[in-house]
Amino acid sequence: MNVSPLDLRQQKFNKSFRGFDPVEVTAFMMAVAEDYEQALRETDRLRTDLTRMEAVLNEHREHERNLKSTLMAAQKLADDIKAHAEEEARRVIRDAQSRSDLLLQKTEARLEDVQREIDGLKLKRKDVETSIESTIQTLRNTLEYVREQDERDREERLLLHRPRHQEAPERREGNETRKTG
Repeated sequence: MNVSPLDLRQQKFNKSFRGFDPVEVTAFMMAVAEDYEQALRETDRLRTDLTRMEAVLNEHREHERNLKSTLMAAQKLADDIKAHAEEEARRVIRDAQSRSDLLLQKTEARLEDVQREIDGLKLKRKDVETSIESTIQTLRNTLEYVREQDERDREERLLLHRPRHQEAPERREGNETRKTG
């Protein structure tokens, strides 16, 4: 049975002998009707507040879902960026290692070439030194021969340029000694 505050205000009771005081009953019913009306208004207000709070709660739940979704997307993006950066770093390191290996191979090959050139130059130097020593020895021998030749030529010229009259007495003496002897 739904009783409204108006029903409480308009309710009439039968009179009986020795019953309640009608004024007190009416005053009580009015007070109850007022309280009941106030309770109904409060209930309506609370329902309105509840509806508003449920809407706010639903909005907060929607925000929470959006935040969770955004956080998950951000986490996935961060993981993707991190994985991409790590892959890029590995690629850069591989490329650098490859370039380093290639450069090292080229450097080693150049070093071998330079070492061969050095060895070739050492052999040429040895050949040149041997050739120079041989030339020097040949020149010494030639010089010695020329000096000896000059000495012989001088001796021959000296012998050829000696006056003959000095030779004659010696010859004479030699002839005389032969005769006497």
